[in-house]
Amino acid sequence: MSDLVRIERDGRVAIVSFDTGARANALSQQLMMDLTAAAEEFHDAPDISAVILTGRADQFSMGADLKDPAGTAAAKSSLSERRILLRRGPRMCEAWEKVDALTICAIEGWCVGGGVAIATSCDLRVAAENSTFYVPEVERGMNMSWGSIPRFVALVGPARAKRIAGLCEKVDAATALAWGLCDHVVAQGGAVAKAREIAADAAKLPPTALKMVKQDVNVAALALAQATAHRDLEAFALLQRSDDFREGIKAFLEGRDPEFTGD
Repeated sequence: MSDLVRIERDGRVAIVSFDTGARANALSQQLMMDLTAAAEEFHDAPDISAVILTGRADQFSMGADLKDPAGTAAAKSSLSERRILLRRGPRMCEAWEKVDALTICAIEGWCVGGGVAIATSCDLRVAAENSTFYVPEVERGMNMSWGSIPRFVALVGPARAKRIAGLCEKVDAATALAWGLCDHVVAQGGAVAKAREIAADAAKLPPTALKMVKQDVNVAALALAQATAHRDLEAFALLQRSDDFREGIKAFLEGRDPEFTGD
């Protein structure tokens, strides 16, 4: 892994933090690979009962890095190469979902797009009161992918999932708590501390029994996830060829409202 991701261990608890050095804390291609590798360290870790995932102290993540040179190069690569590169986001989320231990995401500030995707791949979410969840993909001419839609539905139900991912509503921390998108709301600056409390409680429990309950719940809640999300990448690749996709990205980079045509 690069120095974008840091892993700390404290007894049966691990903390994974990521910081790009920029306030947006965006998910570049390298960061996604690093976060995938970090999660995979805990797929088979009998000595770990809980893993905390957090971003910067002032910002969780503004989502995928649309200015990442590696991402731009990927968009210009061949179809077969692009199909492989597009797997990085969903592979990252799947890696976090498959962590054997209980996973707790600690969120400060904005949690946008891919940030929401990885946050909902964790078991629990602690949000600071200044946090906002926002999934703007449709506003950019994209679909929300990375296997996120089944996870949204499992957490908040179909209608609210459509409001979050379809209508791109910004969801503040209080609303996220009421909807079930997050599990705890704390004062600004307190998300990691609360996540540590939950992790400490998890560490006191019989680890194998806790991990088995987690697995059983995920199987029950996401039984149809693969069936409903398997076409994410194909849909994204199709939309990349649309005028609306190009207009959505261009308008975002230029800081203006997009003008969609439906093409």
